[in-house]
Amino acid sequence: MKTIEIDDELYQYIAGQTQKIGESASEILRRLLLGDDNTTAPAPVEVATATAAPAVSSNIFDLINRQDLQAEQSVVGRFLFILSALARAHKKQFTKVLDIKGRNRLYFGRSAAELSEAGSSTNPKPIPNTEFWVITNSNTTRKKMMLTETAMKLGYSEQDAERIRDLL
Repeated sequence: MKTIEIDDELYQYIAGQTQKIGESASEILRRLLLGDDNTTAPAPVEVATATAAPAVSSNIFDLINRQDLQAEQSVVGRFLFILSALARAHKKQFTKVLDIKGRNRLYFGRSAAELSEAGSSTNPKPIPNTEFWVITNSNTTRKKMMLTETAMKLGYSEQDAERIRDLL
């Protein structure tokens, strides 16, 4: 497999052409450039590690309905939607998010009061269908970092954590 560098605008265009969760850039380009809807290219071989079992990554991508995600109008709405899906996929492990913190701020907590006490202007919101809360006043880059860290804590590979981050 070869690696190519592309600018951010082109990357966003390619990512915007995704038709199903988990579709790789190669599959998208093959479909767009060659009209090949039947992606018969060999799938990349993934090596399972102690922290990232192959079954882990399929859980989240099966739970996130791309249309529902795109229906969320705001970055905060998509952020909460993805966190909720991660919580559903990893009910017992999701408490690990409580370890994700900034230098002077908590990112996750069990109540709005807990997050408000830990910093000013946190704008805490509940993660849907969970007992957890998350700060939402951070910029999009920080939200992406929080998603990446959450995925890594839950055992996703770095590549899958980046795919989850890029859903935002």
